[in-house]
Amino acid sequence: MSSATKIIAIDGPVGTGKSTVAKEVARRMGFAFLDTGAMYRAATWRALHLGLSLDDAPALAESTRAMKLEICENENGQQVLVDGHDVTDAIRTPEITKLIYKLDQEPAVRRHLVALQQSFGEMQPTVAEGRDIGTVVFPKAKCKIYLDASVDVRAERRALQMEEKGMTVDRDQLKADIADRDHKSMTRADSPLRQAEDAILVDTSHLTIEEVVERLLSLARERL
Repeated sequence: MSSATKIIAIDGPVGTGKSTVAKEVARRMGFAFLDTGAMYRAATWRALHLGLSLDDAPALAESTRAMKLEICENENGQQVLVDGHDVTDAIRTPEITKLIYKLDQEPAVRRHLVALQQSFGEMQPTVAEGRDIGTVVFPKAKCKIYLDASVDVRAERRALQMEEKGMTVDRDQLKADIADRDHKSMTRADSPLRQAEDAILVDTSHLTIEEVVERLLSLARERL
């Protein structure tokens, strides 16, 4: 059995519930979970931690290649370590979110991280979520899903998540930031966000997490 038959590839813009849903689908299927966004966030954190210019493409590529990245699951959820530093919370700050596009638009950075993602998927059945999973990382995956939702719904979801962590949220600014990130993701030259031709579109705007999970489990069992 090729690894492609054991991959559930989930793509979509920010705020569609990809991470939450993918984790639960992986748990119920007994698959590994791969959060590719955390990898780009970790690379962004490392570049900032080292004081690198985010406009210096060669430096960003070298920093990403040199990064010792560990992503593991524990009783509290996912833990992310960069060069031995626990950056689980640090990579989720608004600053990182606003600057991540600088890393994910760099071809050399993407090539390195995509190779790591493909190696991960080759080792075990995997639920992978991101923005180029079905189009670039696992193009031969038998189960591809594209999650989407309106910008208003996605902004409100993200605002509630941030407020739960004690952050103060400017909803208008957050909505503008999400729309801007969508534009950058969809228009970048390298691996733009788009729905793969063989991916199933699932609009999560008016669905609960459980409803989305059940829909994806049904699709996975049908295709795998």
